[in-house]
Amino acid sequence: MTTPITQDHIDFYRENGFVKVDNMLTEEELELLREYLEEAMQTTSDRSVQTDKQGGLYYRVLNQKVNTWRDHAGMGKFSFHERFAQSALQLAGAGQIRLFHDHGLWKMPNDSKPTPWHQDTPYWPINEADQGMLSIWIALDDVNEKNGCMAFIPKSQKLGKLHGIDFLDPQNIFDYVEGGQLDDRKPVVVPLKAGSCTFHNGLTFHYAHANETDRPRRALAIIYMPDDITFSGASHPITNGLNLEKGDVLKGPLFPVLAVRGSD
Repeated sequence: MTTPITQDHIDFYRENGFVKVDNMLTEEELELLREYLEEAMQTTSDRSVQTDKQGGLYYRVLNQKVNTWRDHAGMGKFSFHERFAQSALQLAGAGQIRLFHDHGLWKMPNDSKPTPWHQDTPYWPINEADQGMLSIWIALDDVNEKNGCMAFIPKSQKLGKLHGIDFLDPQNIFDYVEGGQLDDRKPVVVPLKAGSCTFHNGLTFHYAHANETDRPRRALAIIYMPDDITFSGASHPITNGLNLEKGDVLKGPLFPVLAVRGSD
């Protein structure tokens, strides 16, 4: 499988904890993903997870649906996309990559709130603190500081797992950083053209601007994990009801292998 990942992408990602990759989707794929994800976001079922309803406080930060692929077979084409997963495998340097989950991320127009600075890892029900999990964040619309593009703190992944931030009443994650370790690190704002993406490590500090426009800012994120990630026992929408015991390896039909080193 050919990917757009170069050695420069790999070197930048491993040093800084994030990387921008242009033109991850073809124009045809972008139009199809827009159609499928729009349908998936409107579907009501108990297979995916809608994190808040319209009018809710969290909805103003993110209209989010987790595991869209479980509602819409067409989303599986993208959530399991070999090009995305092989790109993640190259960046992480893993032996193989599994799906953890996908999520549609709409920042709704006019009244949205910023997504505060945070790490992803503290929210995941896993035991490993420095585990190599990473996310692809694919823009379905052109994104900039006016409609909710992302920003990252370079090298912040090297601080390890800190503290989960309340998205509705956010703490300042920088208060948990000891000894001025990020004093010389300035945020890097990453505007994207539709069909382009970023990858970021689960420990990298990131932020999304509010959407001040009159149109939704649409994105698909997919979270990948290397093999042997284990369940912490914590309650989480992705693992609730799966009869997992603390310490179990996250594997099986809901966490399939998507890419294996040497298979391309």
